[in-house]
Amino acid sequence: MEIRRVLNIFLVFAVVVCLIHPASAGAKADSDETEYFAIFMEGKKVGHTIQSRVVSDGKVTSSEEITITVSRMGVSMTVEIKRTSSETTAGEPLGFEVEQKLGAMVMKIAGQVDKQGTVNMTTALMGAEQRSTSQWPQGAVMDEGLRLLTLRKGLEEESLYFAKIFEPTMQHALHAQIRIGPKQSIDLLGRVVVATKVTTTFNMPGSGEVVSTSYVDDDFRLLKDITPIAGIQVEMIACAKEFALGRNDVVELIDKMFLASPEPLNDLGAAKSITYYLAPTGDVPDLTIPSSDNQKVQQFKDGRVILTVKPVAAPAGGKFPYEGPDEAVLEATKPTRFLQSDHEQIIDLARRAVGDSKDAAEAARKIEAFVAEYIENRTLSVGYASAAEVAASKQGDCSEFAVLTAAMCRAVGIPAQVVVGVAYVSNFAGHQGFGGHAWTQAYVGGKWIGLDAAFRGAGRGGYDAGHIALAVGDGEPGDFFNLAATLGQFKIEKVAISRK
Repeated sequence: MEIRRVLNIFLVFAVVVCLIHPASAGAKADSDETEYFAIFMEGKKVGHTIQSRVVSDGKVTSSEEITITVSRMGVSMTVEIKRTSSETTAGEPLGFEVEQKLGAMVMKIAGQVDKQGTVNMTTALMGAEQRSTSQWPQGAVMDEGLRLLTLRKGLEEESLYFAKIFEPTMQHALHAQIRIGPKQSIDLLGRVVVATKVTTTFNMPGSGEVVSTSYVDDDFRLLKDITPIAGIQVEMIACAKEFALGRNDVVELIDKMFLASPEPLNDLGAAKSITYYLAPTGDVPDLTIPSSDNQKVQQFKDGRVILTVKPVAAPAGGKFPYEGPDEAVLEATKPTRFLQSDHEQIIDLARRAVGDSKDAAEAARKIEAFVAEYIENRTLSVGYASAAEVAASKQGDCSEFAVLTAAMCRAVGIPAQVVVGVAYVSNFAGHQGFGGHAWTQAYVGGKWIGLDAAFRGAGRGGYDAGHIALAVGDGEPGDFFNLAATLGQFKIEKVAISRK
């Protein structure tokens, strides 16, 4: 059974860890500095972070290198992110560079910000470059701008301020609330020191919140950070270079990545709908669960949610390519950096799959069936690949099935998006319940219908009421933000199944 579980959560953590340390560069404005941190998950060292800041010729260059290695059912996976920002000494943005290594996939992003606030960006993936322009988010800062804001606000207990932080990896400006707490004694790998507590809450519209607790010294240097991601306790602790870069432990996290079901869900193909009764596991969180054609959400003040998943039947007679007026739907027909629907091989595969079909529903189902058979090597060794990479390699797990399906739909003019959430499995490596998953939805005859080539290829039949969507997008890694923010924050107390 193909289930995505942990990689993209770690990617999101790696992105967030770049943001949660507004004071980590220290207060000195005229020196070059490098600091080292060990990263722990579930109490075991799994990687490291190297942060540096260099001031030269009126420019501040801040760099962050993050490496995390985990095991997925015995398959080792390493995520590496290198991020550099360039700003004036006043904190004004000049440019940025990001290099992501997610297993076999390597992506590079470079951007320059001109005096008019125009961002000229280049994304390199699989040897191909995509160029784009956008406007710098008003009021957004990067590393130096955030450092200066932190110094101005100080460390007075109970003070509260807000920041808008541009993250090039996600191509978003994230809103952050920063609250200064009391001084506390903390343990730094056996060394006890007194530090100031800083709580940072990150919010991305439509994707919920991630809350981190940091501890800084009187010079604003980061000493320790604790961030719960998908129910996993992640810590970053300042340490000597030798320890940070030293040997890592092997952490197998499959047990943490499953959401228990109150009862077995048998014969899901015969389920007309399933109503899930969700309850928060701790303090009342703001669960961000979207409503759509396939699922309806009722949210209550106490944090409980009633979610009904009722898969939409694909209407017959729909035409493609889509030529309607809906701007949001039209956007779902365009190529993106992970859904390269204008790629020659993807266009060829889509035409082969669709054949002479004229009906949009039939064409979408043919693409789903084609991808289910096309990906031959169902492996967890792929980190996160784009549609073009999947078309070339024919390997991956659920997210690779999802991006290729979506890109092929777009290639023939059928609007499509990648959906991220959890899906029920009766037995995956001895686990029964809901695991992190990705699938596709296509716009057919005025409705978004679910497609799941990974499940179809595994003999399950495809999309069904055992899927709970948490986010929808263009297959960007940032779309997994809500999965990371939500998983582990709620439990399923009861299910009610309506049979056909």
